[in-house]
Amino acid sequence: MWLCGFVPQATHFGFYDDDRLVGFCCVNEDEYLLQFFLCTEYQARSTEVFGTLLENNNSPVGHVQGAFVSTAEPQFLSLCLDSFSAFEVNALMYRRNKSSSVGAHAIELKLVEMEQLEETIRFVKTSVNVQEQWLTGYLTHLIHRQEVFGYWHDGRLLATGESRGYDEYQQDYADLGVIVTESERGKGLATRVLKQLVAITEAKDLTPICSTEKANIGAQKAIGRAGFFAANRIIQFDI
Repeated sequence: MWLCGFVPQATHFGFYDDDRLVGFCCVNEDEYLLQFFLCTEYQARSTEVFGTLLENNNSPVGHVQGAFVSTAEPQFLSLCLDSFSAFEVNALMYRRNKSSSVGAHAIELKLVEMEQLEETIRFVKTSVNVQEQWLTGYLTHLIHRQEVFGYWHDGRLLATGESRGYDEYQQDYADLGVIVTESERGKGLATRVLKQLVAITEAKDLTPICSTEKANIGAQKAIGRAGFFAANRIIQFDI
């Protein structure tokens, strides 16, 4: 979702030495930095460049309210720790415990077909606050890639699951996502869907990963029961 959703919708800026691109950053519509990168030979100037971004009168980026950064990005994280006065955990990032077995996952997930796109959009929008135009394009892409699944019972869509692969980045990984209809939450359905998604993903020789917001305790429990552990965090920094 980070690569396919949040980052593409942000505004991107390049850092140049004369005409040579030596780094970049991106800022979302809420004025939060989402990415910051400098080439190796320019990293000694990272504090200077980062400081310039935060000097709102001198930077073409404009006002920067804060940043979202993963603990898997130590340089970006360190700069934020040096520069911002407040921070908190926003989301947890999970990987599979390799010694954990998938176990029983007696649930039938079916690939979502194009004729089920509108039904799937309506279902997702009941749980996720996203623009319908973006969601339509996003789900259409996943359907064509055969990476979005549904669980129907008595003709009613009760859950969706995604196993999102990457063509250019993280080619050995697939990002899993689950949405369960509100009336079925707390019954173990999310864990069963996740276990089936793990089986589908590992059958493709891909490593499953996933994430959830810190406040979503139900999702954290389901993810843990499916054999994942929280290896990293997304930290929200604020001025």
